[in-house]
Amino acid sequence: MPFTPFHFGPHATAALPVQRYVDLPIFILANVVVDFEPLLTWTFRPDYPLHGYCHTFLLGGLLGALWGAVAFPFRGQIGRAMAALRLPYSPGFWKMVLSGLLGVWLHVLFDGMLYPEMKPFWPLSVNPFLGILSMWAVYVVCALCFIPAFAMYRSMAAGKRGPTETRD
Repeated sequence: MPFTPFHFGPHATAALPVQRYVDLPIFILANVVVDFEPLLTWTFRPDYPLHGYCHTFLLGGLLGALWGAVAFPFRGQIGRAMAALRLPYSPGFWKMVLSGLLGVWLHVLFDGMLYPEMKPFWPLSVNPFLGILSMWAVYVVCALCFIPAFAMYRSMAAGKRGPTETRD
């Protein structure tokens, strides 16, 4: 998608209910990591598809797993950001690696519906997702996913009190 934040709604909607198993920030930010590929392609204009190898399940998944591993040493800072957002956070190395992988895979699935140059099952040159939904429908689904994501976030954040706060 030309606007990576559109992915945040579906990713948050998918990950918030299963935070116990999925590292929410790693899963969501996998979208940013994988979309460096089109950004670099736009910037430097190489003879390379806009959504190339990083937008495949194989190499994109490896990139996502690598993102989770690279982020692991920063779990303390990520935890403080999650605390500021009033969300629980329980990182683990393999949880972060798997979350990066799954986050990129969901991104590839959504983008696969939109971009004919994508080959999600590379080295196969087939894209069975292309056209399942129209571009407009994909954008609407992504935008609408912000509604349940926000509702779940508000519910979770309201249930968590900081150390100095008290209930009325």
